Amino acid sequence: MRLFTAIDVPAEVLANLERLIQHLRPTARLAWSPVANLHITTKFIGEWPAERLGELEPALRSLPAFPPLAIQIARLGFFPNPHSPRVFWAGVVAPPELAALAAATDAAVARLGIPAENRPYSPHLTLARIKERIPMQPLREAIAALPTLEFGSFEADRFHLYQSRRQSSGSVYTKLSEFPFSK
Repeated sequence: MRLFTAIDVPAEVLANLERLIQHLRPTARLAWSPVANLHITTKFIGEWPAERLGELEPALRSLPAFPPLAIQIARLGFFPNPHSPRVFWAGVVAPPELAALAAATDAAVARLGIPAENRPYSPHLTLARIKERIPMQPLREAIAALPTLEFGSFEADRFHLYQSRRQSSGSVYTKLSEFPFSK
């Protein structure tokens, strides 16, 4: 099983991102993410044996309580940088507790043998992947002309364990478990 933990993005924010993607899609031939798949990853677990799922869920339930998190989706950017982009993203503005949640999740699953992250936590929504060198100027101009780079705010009070299945039409995500922040 290919697994990750993530915070869901509510429908009204997804609707704003859907309008953004529809507006930008004609400007660049990118591998655009289905809006239904957008989420804030807190830990990519990777391949995990189905028969060990019973170990993973209690580890995630053992995380300390977190307060609800005020999250804003704002800004657009590129990983690793604008000159050699591989990922086009929307930014996640959140209190330090989001990074603390990611670190606690990382530590909890590391005790089960899942490799710890070696990069700083950088929350974002992957809007598109850039698989080949293409002209990016039309996309950059469309971004510069946007009336706002704010796409909505919400309060997160839980995260989920997801399974990711790769299919010819793209990845399909299935929620396996829900973990409220407060106990």
